[in-house]
Amino acid sequence: MTEKVSILSMQNISKSFSSVQVLKNVDFELREGEVHILAGENGAGKSTLIKILCGVYNDYKGETYVQNQLCKFNSVHDAARAGITVIHQELSLINELSVVDNLFLGREISGKTGWLNRSEQETEARKLLSRLGLEIDVNKPVEEFPMGVKQMIEIAKALAIDARIIIFDEPTSALNEPDVVKLFEIIQNLKKQGCGIIYITHKMKEIYSIGDRITVLRDGEYVGTDSKENLSQDKLVNWMVGREMTQQFPERIPSLGKTKFQVDNFSIDDPAGGPFKAVKEISFKVREGEILGVAGLQGSGNSELFNGLFGTYGKKIQAKIVIEDVEHRVGTPAQSICRGLTLLTNDRKLTGLVLNMSIADNVTLPSLKSFTKKGFIKRGEELNAAKTCSERLRIKSHSVLQETQTLSGGNQQKVALGKWWETNPKVLLLDEPTKGVDVGAKHEIYELMNEWTSEGMSILLITSEMPELLAMSDRIIVMHLGEVTAEFSREEATQEKILNAAMGG
Repeated sequence: MTEKVSILSMQNISKSFSSVQVLKNVDFELREGEVHILAGENGAGKSTLIKILCGVYNDYKGETYVQNQLCKFNSVHDAARAGITVIHQELSLINELSVVDNLFLGREISGKTGWLNRSEQETEARKLLSRLGLEIDVNKPVEEFPMGVKQMIEIAKALAIDARIIIFDEPTSALNEPDVVKLFEIIQNLKKQGCGIIYITHKMKEIYSIGDRITVLRDGEYVGTDSKENLSQDKLVNWMVGREMTQQFPERIPSLGKTKFQVDNFSIDDPAGGPFKAVKEISFKVREGEILGVAGLQGSGNSELFNGLFGTYGKKIQAKIVIEDVEHRVGTPAQSICRGLTLLTNDRKLTGLVLNMSIADNVTLPSLKSFTKKGFIKRGEELNAAKTCSERLRIKSHSVLQETQTLSGGNQQKVALGKWWETNPKVLLLDEPTKGVDVGAKHEIYELMNEWTSEGMSILLITSEMPELLAMSDRIIVMHLGEVTAEFSREEATQEKILNAAMGG
């Protein structure tokens, strides 16, 4: 079998921000018709390398060859003209614009008179989408389509510029299982067309199901490249974290106490204004030191349940909850925090953190009252608390005054967790706590969950990663269309049983 042709070669790439070197002599090669996994912990340098390739950064050392031509891109438009595009975890679509307007934004088709040729754009848009097996109304606003369709529209944008090098950055983080299967089928078709795919993910299952070769970066340096057949999962983890990890999940030996959190007949109207309830008369109890998994497919209502309990939808929910034998009505998020009920949302960038604020400001934001006197913030106490939190959660940073947006994804997630730990919660609602987090940081988050429950905290957990759900939950309830369809003990729970119940079985 002949070796595939190299279409991209990045050699001795180095990049510094001020005095901090984030990439040091990194090599990376991509061949036509392959999926090349770019792996490494958060902060390993993957994003910086991709930004250099895409023209976001041009002040770097080293050489980049595309189709054997030496290139240095000064903008993302330069990279796009060379056939390079990236599909980000946070899609770049403009929700208010139509599908066709998104596909041709910045490269509109016009006639000889200079007027926009709308009909030709619509025809081309349908052709692009049909290549992905998608038949939709191209004149509808993008916001009217579900996430899986939006992902396909984003890929169609790449096809529209005839991209030969396509970078997928955590593309499945917001997709359900059928959409993931569809995405993988499309990637296989792109391979057959000769495209080279750079794929970034922290999910082991995806690495070994879709990847051909794997390159690992660690602390800004190149560790190695090998085929997935030659690189075992244990060796991959060792390359990524620089140490042996004897097990993916820490041992969990819960010590359960009395009932700490109780919910009775909890219902929520559809927040989007639909005719059906998002959550229908749900009741459950959680004990001290217990992790209750709340499973369900996309649209099951589990995230709506968490937001409703926390007070995101306001006081219009006529329901009662009991925390440590004290009955409460659902109120506002501020009231929930005072009662010891907190929520880590599933989108740290949009609803979890204020990214342009420092670590210290984010960590103390929900508990700011405890650091104020007569309207003035006691900055010294605030910084000391943030330092203690940063050390406890092992947040990697230069100081607690560092802007949160400059941290890696895993460390941002720890800051989001830290701000709730600082409030000393009794009940912690975790919605996708390891989303977009590398294997090392995941392990640290699992250890924190074990520590907190050993101190008597109760945790409710939503995760789309089945091994994580099974390993970390002491008990699991399963939701389907807003209702609980099953409950399993740790010993009873299996992937098959949970999926069956999540599909209404």
